[in-house]
Amino acid sequence: MRIEMASEPGSPRRPNEDYASVALPAAGRGGTLVVLDGVTPPPADTGCAHGVPWYVARLGGALLELSGSRRDMTLPECLSAAVSRTAEAHGPACDLSHSRTPQATVVLARWDEETVEHLVLSDSALLVEDVDGTVTPVLDARLDVLRRTARTLPAADRAAYLEGLRNTADGFFTAAADPAVTARAVTGSTPRDRVRALAALSDGATRWAEVFRLGDWAGLLALLREEGPEALIARVRAAETGDRDGTAFPRGKAHDDATAVLVEF
Repeated sequence: MRIEMASEPGSPRRPNEDYASVALPAAGRGGTLVVLDGVTPPPADTGCAHGVPWYVARLGGALLELSGSRRDMTLPECLSAAVSRTAEAHGPACDLSHSRTPQATVVLARWDEETVEHLVLSDSALLVEDVDGTVTPVLDARLDVLRRTARTLPAADRAAYLEGLRNTADGFFTAAADPAVTARAVTGSTPRDRVRALAALSDGATRWAEVFRLGDWAGLLALLREEGPEALIARVRAAETGDRDGTAFPRGKAHDDATAVLVEF
C-alpha cells in the first residue's frame, strides 16, 4: 500500500485550517482516512474562544479514533459522535449556536477486506479509482449550485449570501456543533476488490480541476500518482499566482489552504 499526503496553508501569515490523517489499525483489517477543511470566519465575533485550527484538530482526531477503532459504528455515527465530543470540549463560555462557531467540511473513508466506505460533507472531494481506471468523484454539490447563484449578485453581496445559507434547510451543510448534520452527508460504499486508489482533497486542492480547469478528475488522480500531492499543490499555487485578482478564474480567496491525500491499494 502507498500513502502520500501534503498540506499547505494559503498564506504563510495564517495557520493552516485543513486537517489530514490516515491510520492503519494494528489488527491489519484495513484503514481509515480523514480530511477536514476548516471554514475561515469573517474577522468578527464567532461566539467561541477557540479558533478553527483547534476545532479541526479536535474533530479530526476524534474522527480518526472512532472510525479506526469502532468498526461497529457506521461513518455517519462516527461523525455524529465526533461532533458531539468536540462540542463538549468547547466549554460553557462558547456559544455553539452562533452561525460562525468553528466548523469544517469533511471527507471520511474507511476500508477493510470487503468494503470501502465513504462520507463527504460540503465542498471537499473524494476520488475513487476503479480497477479498470475509471475515476468517480464523490461530491456534495449543494454549495456549487449556490455559488452559481451567488455569481449573479453584486460582488460585495456574495459572501453574505452564502454565509446566510450555511447549515440551513435550503442551503448547504458543514460539521459544526450539531451532530444531526450527519444526515446531510453524502455516503456510500464500494466493494474493496473494485477500488485501486482513493484521493481525498480539500477545495484548495480541487481548484486544479474545478477552478483552473487544468484537467479532469482522472487527470488529477494521475498527477497525484505520477508526481505526488506536493506537485498538485504546486500547480495550484502557480495558477493562483498567475491570476492573483481572480479576474480570469473567479474564486473566494486568491490563495486557499490546500490538502491532498493519496491511498493506493
